[in-house]
Amino acid sequence: MMGPGVTHDMYGGMGIWMVINLLFLVLLIAGIVLLVVWLVRRPEKNTSGRIEESAMEILKRRYARGEISKEEYERMRKDLS
Repeated sequence: MMGPGVTHDMYGGMGIWMVINLLFLVLLIAGIVLLVVWLVRRPEKNTSGRIEESAMEILKRRYARGEISKEEYERMRKDLS
C-alpha cells in the first residue's frame, strides 16, 4: 500500500527522472575529465601558434638535411647535453 492519493505511476515517473539526472551527472563528469585530459596532453605552442621543438630535434633535422657537417653536429650535440 502506497498511501492515499499516491499511485504507482507517480513513482514510475520519478524513477525515469532519477535515471535521466544520473545519466546527465555521469556525462557531465566524463566531459570534465576529458577536458582536463585534453588540456594536459595538448602540445605547447609559442606566441606565433607554432608547436615548439626541442633544440635537439632541430639539430637532428639540420644534420639530416645536410645543413651542418658531422663535426658541427657532434659539437652542438655535446653543448646541448
